Amino acid sequence: MRNKMLWIATLAALFGSTLCAQDIAGDWQGTLKTGAANLRLVLQIAKDSDGGWKATLFSLDQGTEGMAANSVTLKGSTITVKLDALRGTYEGKLSADGTSIDGTWTQGPPLPLELKRAPKGVPAQTDPTLHTVQFITVDNNVKLEVLDWGGSGRPVVLLTGLGNNAHVFDKFAPKLIGAYHVYGITRRGYGVSSAPATGYSADRLGDDVLEVIDSLKLNRPVLVGHSIGGEELSSVGSRHPEKVAGLIYLDAGYSYAYYDRSRGDLNLDLLELQRKLEQLQRGRGERDQRPLIRELLETSLPGFEKDLRELQKSLEASPPPPAASGQPPAPPFAAQAILAGLQKYTDIRVPILAIYALPHEPPPSSNDADRAAAEARDLERTGAQAKAFETGLPSARVVRLRYANHYVFRSNEADVLREMNAFIGGLPK
Repeated sequence: MRNKMLWIATLAALFGSTLCAQDIAGDWQGTLKTGAANLRLVLQIAKDSDGGWKATLFSLDQGTEGMAANSVTLKGSTITVKLDALRGTYEGKLSADGTSIDGTWTQGPPLPLELKRAPKGVPAQTDPTLHTVQFITVDNNVKLEVLDWGGSGRPVVLLTGLGNNAHVFDKFAPKLIGAYHVYGITRRGYGVSSAPATGYSADRLGDDVLEVIDSLKLNRPVLVGHSIGGEELSSVGSRHPEKVAGLIYLDAGYSYAYYDRSRGDLNLDLLELQRKLEQLQRGRGERDQRPLIRELLETSLPGFEKDLRELQKSLEASPPPPAASGQPPAPPFAAQAILAGLQKYTDIRVPILAIYALPHEPPPSSNDADRAAAEARDLERTGAQAKAFETGLPSARVVRLRYANHYVFRSNEADVLREMNAFIGGLPK
C-alpha cells in the first residue's frame, strides 16, 4: 500500500509539473540585487509562432525598452532564457504551482533572481513613474522622445549614458521635481526615438539637445549628463555657453568630455589620426598638403606613439585575458556610431559640477589581489582624469565619491542630490 501511495504521489507531482511547464506564458517580475543597486526586472514570456517560446526582458530602472531574448527553452521544469546582446543567461526552476521561478542570472558572476508571476489580467508595470511624453523633431525625419516629470523652478535636463534611454532616470527624476522642472531626453538611436543611419557625432548629438531646449523654450537650463552624456554637455558648453546655466557630469567627465593634451587618449587620438590620414588621399584634403604632413609628423604621430606605449605598458602589467569562447557580439549600431563620432573638448566656459566614482566599487571577485590591482589602476587612470578636469577647467567643482557605482545617481543618490542642490543653488538666478 505504501509503495502504491508513493507511486501515485510521484505521478501527481510529475503531472502537476508538466501542467505548469506548459503554461509559462505571462509576465514574471523580480528584483536583481547587484550590490550597488537593485534592478527591478520584468520577463514577458509568450508562445512563439513555431510552437516554442519567446521572451522580452524589461529593466524598469534602466529604461522601458524591452530586449528580446535570443532563445527560450523549457526542459521539464527548467527554464533557460539567453540574451546574447547582454551576454546574459537566466536559468531557473518553475515551482510546482507555477507561480514562481527560482533561478540565477549570469552576466559575469551569477546572481540569484526569483521571478514571480503577475496575477492574470494584471499586466506587469513597465513604466514605473508618472510623466508626460512628447516627441520633438531635431533634424530631418529625426524625432526624440522627451520625458517631462513636471516640477517648478529652474529647468533641469537629464541626458543618459550609452545604451540607456531617458527612463533610466524614472526613480531619480522625481527626487528633483520639488525644486526644479525636470526633463529627460532619449538620444537618437535608442528607445522609441528615431534611429537614422547618420548623425551620431558628438556635436550633432549636442545640436539635438539644443533643438530640444529651443523647442521647449527653456531659459538656460542646467544640463545633467551620465557617462557618455558628458560629450553632449561639453559640446553644448563649449560652443553655446549662453544657452545653459551650468553642466553636471555624473561619472561623465572622461576624455570624451574633456581632452587632456598632456596625457592624450588612445581612442580619441586614433579617430583624429584616421581623419587626417584620410585627408592625405588624393582629392579629399586641401590642395596644399604640406601643413597637414608637418602636423602629422610633429604632433599626431608622436602623440599616438605615446598612446600605444602607454597601452603596451598597461597590458604587460595586467593578467592575460581569459580564452575567448567564440566571437563576442558586435555592439549595437548606435553605440558603434557614437563611439566613432567622439570629439575633443578642451574649453568649456560655463559653471561645472563633475562627480566621479573614484575609485569605482570593487569588481566582484574572491581574489583580494585582483581587487586591489583593479582599484590601483582605477585610482591612477580615473584619478588622473579627474585632476586634469579640475586643473584644465577652473570653473569646475570636482567631487570624488569613494567606491561609488558608475551609476552614481543610484548607488550614491543622497550624495548626488546634495551636491546638485548646492551647485544649482549657487548659480545666478
